[in-house]
Amino acid sequence: MSMTSRFPRTIPLRVSYFACTALVSALALGCRTPSQASESTYVNPHAPDEVGSVRDMYDGALTLTSAVKTFRNIDRLFPTRTVRRGATVVPLPVAPKPMGDFTFQSGAKSFTADDYIRFNRVAGLLVLKDGAVALEHYEFGNGPTTRWMSMSIAKSITSTLIGAALRDGKIRSLDDSVTRYVPALVGSAYDGVTIRQLLTMTSGVRWNETYTDSSSDRRHLLNVQIAQQSGGAVQLMKSLPRAAAPGSVNTYSTGETQVAGEVLRGAIGTSLADYLSEKIWQRVGMDADASWWLDAPNGHEIGGSGLSATLRDYGRFALFVANDGVIGGTRVLPEGWIADASTPKTLSGGRPLNYGYMWWPVNAAASSVHAGAFQAIGIFGQAIYINPREHVIIVQWCAQTKPSGGAAVPQLDFFAGVVAALK
Repeated sequence: MSMTSRFPRTIPLRVSYFACTALVSALALGCRTPSQASESTYVNPHAPDEVGSVRDMYDGALTLTSAVKTFRNIDRLFPTRTVRRGATVVPLPVAPKPMGDFTFQSGAKSFTADDYIRFNRVAGLLVLKDGAVALEHYEFGNGPTTRWMSMSIAKSITSTLIGAALRDGKIRSLDDSVTRYVPALVGSAYDGVTIRQLLTMTSGVRWNETYTDSSSDRRHLLNVQIAQQSGGAVQLMKSLPRAAAPGSVNTYSTGETQVAGEVLRGAIGTSLADYLSEKIWQRVGMDADASWWLDAPNGHEIGGSGLSATLRDYGRFALFVANDGVIGGTRVLPEGWIADASTPKTLSGGRPLNYGYMWWPVNAAASSVHAGAFQAIGIFGQAIYINPREHVIIVQWCAQTKPSGGAAVPQLDFFAGVVAALK
């Protein structure tokens, strides 16, 4: 199927919805040109869907149809807390020249954008250039009011909230001990681990992230979440042994982000969802409420996954990040936080680490279209790509059925094609 046959059904929707004032200008100048929201309660357009089980999801056992229905209804898998939007929605403008068909190279092969959407099971795609919508596209019956899971994109959101807490003085320093804010971890392998080491996943605490292995630490954390016993996740993290000195090795760990969420909650004295609403969701002018998984009814947010939001609202969050955490002239994040959070670090032995504060720098040469770009990445194909030099943001939802390895075409090759097509 060609791009021309797929995309016209979304373009009129964009034109009728978006206002003409650029969101970047609104954020920079505090000029909202608002459209007033009639209510703050999200109405799920996909409520009749039958969803799969969370264990089948992590086992990679869902069919494509079941994956689609589950991924847009993850707030039915666990108790959630609402991330409230404000009374004012800041509209996104449409680019003067929306994207059309284009080809890009991946290895020795050429693909069209339409190929990529089909082969990688893309369920939603938003491209912003200079703060304006160059492309907005939905598949599988999704639309602008669909909320879709973020998976590990939530890690980058949690780390961003830690930056806000640092700016607010709620966290004294990234070199503070984790146990200063989570006393329950005193005496565990997290004794002597700093918040900075937590953000770079260099605590040295042993962890196995294998999603499909029922005996892995990641699945143990999922089982604790399924049990819905308040404090269970902290107890699991407290039981883990040390594998290396803090700062010496990087081990990708969703458990680490659960600890980060507990640090944040201990620092701010309120829920992560409420803090996200207060600091970003209301002030940026999101379209809709979001939701965030809890470890128990009325419990604590899962710091590394379980946030669900609309495509445009992920785009607005990315614009907030690209604007260095400034909204309407007011700084929410410390100056330079995003540059620090999104660039590679160095392990204590001097070895380079291509990871930031729960953001993934794109390891690219200065001559590459990806130079300076970084990503938030979630399993099953979710991504937020930010390219500050080219002023390009890409938000991608996917309905891949395996937690990892489900991309038929490497997403960075497609993102490079998008950036090149917008030059």
